[in-house]
Amino acid sequence: MYDIIIVGSGPAGITASIYAKRSNKKTLVFESANPGGKIVDATLIENYPALPHISGFDYANNIYNQAKEMGVEFKFERVNEIKDYTDHKEVITSKGSYDCKSIILATGNENRNLGLSGEKELIGKGISYCATCDGSFYKGKDVCVVGGGNIAVGDAIYLNDIASKVYLVYRKSELSAEGILVDKLKEAKNVEVILNSSVIKLNGKEKLESVTVKNNEDEYDLKVSGLFVAVGRNPQNENFKNLIKTDEKGFIIAGEDTHTNIPGIFAAGDNRVKALRQLVTACSDGANAAMEAIKYVNNKK
Repeated sequence: MYDIIIVGSGPAGITASIYAKRSNKKTLVFESANPGGKIVDATLIENYPALPHISGFDYANNIYNQAKEMGVEFKFERVNEIKDYTDHKEVITSKGSYDCKSIILATGNENRNLGLSGEKELIGKGISYCATCDGSFYKGKDVCVVGGGNIAVGDAIYLNDIASKVYLVYRKSELSAEGILVDKLKEAKNVEVILNSSVIKLNGKEKLESVTVKNNEDEYDLKVSGLFVAVGRNPQNENFKNLIKTDEKGFIIAGEDTHTNIPGIFAAGDNRVKALRQLVTACSDGANAAMEAIKYVNNKK
């Protein structure tokens, strides 16, 4: 019987595991992919206190290794279901089931796609959702980034030094990224920003050859070898929606205290309803959720 099971090993989940372990709680973290969550995709982190110039990959490795050194147990299994009983909770994974006293859901979110015909088939053949992962494949080529937020602008800045030409296509009249990133983008000589526009079609069968862009009533093709999609993310709460209350977008309804509608089950990080989704707020959620779970476990004795 575990005291606390944490679902997800992004910044929120691993922070929670560190706090739980420091309180001598028997803790288990489940992860279905790689440790670190989506922060791994971040080219450069510049807004986290005391770590002004660190890649998302290095940050993820650091917090994972920190938790491992403390003795946190990790299992790389997909959590398919959770059940709530009077005296305990059950976590059912792709490989088995595990009993615990409390659960922290820190499942984060996944990349949102464009919903265009052929998008799935062209993944890895010109379409990517991670510039830091796949950017090197497009050295000296023309590429396109879709989106206007921090990730999209960061991707365009990163690709500026790799690709021959970078088109940044955004549907609104003004980029929504932080001002400091927009300022850096203006210094990127190989980037062309295309506003009030959307990518409406993917062209190419065996590999991406071009994208069709629509601006007002005009349509035209951009010949590009790569398309990097950065249009937001969807919360990963699908497997728990029958038990845990979510809003209309699928985000878990939980306040700053991280409590869900089920006593003993908490939500931390980008999968819960919140105004700001940043690395620092994910870590804050993880700490809050761990402390609430610790209090819950102690009160159950």
